[in-house]
Amino acid sequence: CGVLLAVSQAPPARGATIAAHVRSPAGAAIADAVIYALPAASLPLPKPTLKIPIEQIDREFVPYVSAVQTGTTMVFPNRDPIRHHVYSFSRAKTFEIKLYSGNAPSEILFDQPGVVTLGCNIHDWMIAYVQVVDTPYFAKTDAQGGAQLVNVPPGKYELKVWHPTQKGGGEAQAVVVGQAGVAASFVLDVAPRKRRYKPPLDKMHY
Repeated sequence: CGVLLAVSQAPPARGATIAAHVRSPAGAAIADAVIYALPAASLPLPKPTLKIPIEQIDREFVPYVSAVQTGTTMVFPNRDPIRHHVYSFSRAKTFEIKLYSGNAPSEILFDQPGVVTLGCNIHDWMIAYVQVVDTPYFAKTDAQGGAQLVNVPPGKYELKVWHPTQKGGGEAQAVVVGQAGVAASFVLDVAPRKRRYKPPLDKMHY
């Protein structure tokens, strides 16, 4: 599906691009890593305006990894012919949306930074992650390990990387953004994603 742009929730602004790449210690591309740039100085940051969806499709959360700015409202549409019960016990956001189909009966405001792990109370193999960050300048790496943070105003930033299965590496980097933009690379040790057993669909049981 390509890169999730950092400014997808913010109005267009003039700025530069941070082109980032994430690879493993062996040189393999790392997908689904979140790159985000925290301003070193206080800046007037755009506020999130769009509602961001995480769908339930074929009894899985889609996407598996999301990144949003603190203050974003998220929605959880159920595209399956059965019901789901979405929840999180994470410190950054604890909530539950009890059994439903179609559009979720409630929206969830992600108002604290941190990692939010999602699950389904009915289908225990379903899992997804949301990285909530205090900046509108973020992106998620594609299958080639690349990501672009666009429309970043000139200035000094701390560039960070996160992945749900990371084991090590990925130290933060200080970058200075000018009109021409900058490039950055990270080496991140991640564990392979382990998909849990998913039984055949039974429409009579949720």
